[in-house]
Amino acid sequence: MTTGQRISLYALGLLFIGAGLNHFIDPDFYVAMMPPYLPFHAELIFLSGVFEVVAGVGVFIPRLRRAAGILMILILIGVFPANVHMALNPDTFPDIPAWGLYVRLPLQGALIWWAWVATRVEK
Repeated sequence: MTTGQRISLYALGLLFIGAGLNHFIDPDFYVAMMPPYLPFHAELIFLSGVFEVVAGVGVFIPRLRRAAGILMILILIGVFPANVHMALNPDTFPDIPAWGLYVRLPLQGALIWWAWVATRVEK
């Protein structure tokens, strides 16, 4: 693994760990993101936070790395409806510029690509 690949992998892992922990630090932010048609908002926020931390830790364990990458991709697909909800309801997020809410949508694709590529590197 090159130094760049290692940095990319570690950054991805830390990003997911940090994002997952933030579900427990600021759950109200995530509740606001939840589309109203989804049930069990608090439980889904808790569960996605746990999965994000698990996936983030998993990239640091070589034998779990590929599975962690797949879990990251599934998480990113799973939270996409919340990002769409945010973009369609910018008044709910006055601290985030409306353009920033729309940038999040293609960013999901970039994060999926990053998770796939970074977790495919060999030890």
